[in-house]
Amino acid sequence: MEGRPEETPERLAFYDKIDKQNMTPLWSVLADLVTPEPKSGCQAALWHFADIKTALLEAGDLITAREAERRVLILENPGLRGQSRITTSLYAGIQLVLPGEVAPAHRHTQSALRFVLDGSGAHTAVNGERTMMHYGDFVITPPMAWHDHGNESDAPMFWLDGLDIPLVSFLDASFAEMLGEDEQPIDRSPGQSYSEFGHNLVPVDSDRTTAKTVSPIFNYPYSYAREALDGMARTRDPDPCHGHKMRYSNPLDGGHAMPTIGTFLQHVPKGFATARYRSTDATTFVCVEGRGRTRIGDETFEWGPKDLFVAPSWKPVSHEADEDAVLFSYSDRPVQEKLGLWREDRGNA
Repeated sequence: MEGRPEETPERLAFYDKIDKQNMTPLWSVLADLVTPEPKSGCQAALWHFADIKTALLEAGDLITAREAERRVLILENPGLRGQSRITTSLYAGIQLVLPGEVAPAHRHTQSALRFVLDGSGAHTAVNGERTMMHYGDFVITPPMAWHDHGNESDAPMFWLDGLDIPLVSFLDASFAEMLGEDEQPIDRSPGQSYSEFGHNLVPVDSDRTTAKTVSPIFNYPYSYAREALDGMARTRDPDPCHGHKMRYSNPLDGGHAMPTIGTFLQHVPKGFATARYRSTDATTFVCVEGRGRTRIGDETFEWGPKDLFVAPSWKPVSHEADEDAVLFSYSDRPVQEKLGLWREDRGNA
């Protein structure tokens, strides 16, 4: 798109006149609406988990999980402050549940993921099934699913909450309600969803009883995901742009595990440096194992276990691992793919 037309006195007078009728000339704003490349305020940024943990423990002395409903510190993108966004379309926050606490049951139209960062032995319950949470587990809360969290262990539990709050807000489709009880009734066995759907088999009537838009598995244990990643690393050469990268999938159709949020796990071998890569889905990363650095555009970020960082849309990204590293990531790629918008550039790979 070319630049804006010249603003003559006659044109400015016309603009002022139609402004009073709630109209704007397209030619004066077209260059900002239809851009040659993705353009937003989203910036590359990194958060060290040690800093987050210190702040959350202080918050734990100030407010209870029940009073807060969810004791969470939002990771706000520095270019989007005040908007509760880590990218243009997605949200990120770190939640703390202290020993003996319950984050009370509620539900909402927003889809949510949990990625466990610190501690072991807390649980989350989704639609009548409870699962224990361990480091690196990826847990799904589908839209309008009752969910609550509790911590029966003797140590604080911390996890990443990733939600499509900005996307749902943009669509004016937000609904939420409280159950009125701290914990929902449990009428399914622990691990039942994984037992039924996590072994390359599905119940014969699952097409009639399970919504296909979200995976019927709601806890993808890290131990299983890590084993799959190891198997890939043993049998395949690393991809130049990603190392060894896998996508969490819905066993019913092979698509993304969540309808609006794509989730991924990748292994970057020690000493490996990925080629320059960019894509239209702004992506939030979590270091699960190892240490290294990531170059995003002209900035370089050093990371270690449990640190989080974000890469904006269409910014070149490359990772380098000082030791074997595992990165979890999530983005709005499923939405972009469904709309025919997703694009990647593999650079020199």
